[in-house]
Amino acid sequence: MLARNAESLYWIGRYVERADDTARILDVSVHQLLEDATVNPDATSRQLLTVLGITPPEGADQFDVWSLTELVAYNKDNPSSIVSSVNSARENTRGAREVVSTEMWECLNTMWNAVAERQTYARTMGPHAFFSFVEERAAMFAGLADSTMSRDDGWRFLVLGRSVERVDMIVRLLLARVGDKASSPGWVTVLRSAGAHDTYLRTYRGALDASRVVQFLLLDRLFPRSVFHALRQAESCLEQLENQPSVRVGARAEALRLLGKARSDLEFLRPHDLLPDLPKRLSALQKTVRDVGEAVSQQYFHVSPWVAWTNTEVG
Repeated sequence: MLARNAESLYWIGRYVERADDTARILDVSVHQLLEDATVNPDATSRQLLTVLGITPPEGADQFDVWSLTELVAYNKDNPSSIVSSVNSARENTRGAREVVSTEMWECLNTMWNAVAERQTYARTMGPHAFFSFVEERAAMFAGLADSTMSRDDGWRFLVLGRSVERVDMIVRLLLARVGDKASSPGWVTVLRSAGAHDTYLRTYRGALDASRVVQFLLLDRLFPRSVFHALRQAESCLEQLENQPSVRVGARAEALRLLGKARSDLEFLRPHDLLPDLPKRLSALQKTVRDVGEAVSQQYFHVSPWVAWTNTEVG
């Protein structure tokens, strides 16, 4: 596969996942701001910007629901906004038309064409409809990719990008809550933002506490949005891309080594050892995501290191 096509597919996976995750997080946060009068809109908004790695613009005063959504959802000058992510995903898809299905292209192109109209409607009626639209389109794109792409190298680069982005987002969500009490309602917000609330309640039969939430989002082997599951999926993609049975000892590729180490650290971790060292462990995972991005770019795309969301770490 051509390096430019491989890079496009990798970033399509990342950008669609980024738009989806950002829409989920904003949807939950905006609902909380609108429904709970005890929540401080400015403090909550700034905490969310920290989670997403977005630096507030100079001169920004007090944030509210509308200024928050303008910056994180609609601002084309913010490279981490939903609109920017959709645009970047669409441009990468347009440049890789020979390796993506027509259905996938039409899904993203239709989404991109509808953004302006949906944005205008959301500014008048409220942002929930816009967030739902993005989530539905992202789910449709994932379904079309599953059903129309061969399980070849192109598919592996797409899933690799999606998995790496998913790890980054879940780690950011957890880092924002490491100082919360075990019974804090913020843990429910984390579950809802990760699309994990219903599955968590079914798994633990309604019992909610910080330890179980962290275990579920980091260690669960069956939930597709858990960090462990995403790491294992990314590792599997890289193993198949390497496909070198003659290598008998260790992992030749740096990205594969980094993912394997992070996955094994979680796989053999005892659950009761998780919380005491959580901030350090999450920061290490965040650094692993950055290092994996750089290693993948250097090995497969022959370009300079990847551009992260921001240089500011959560913590």
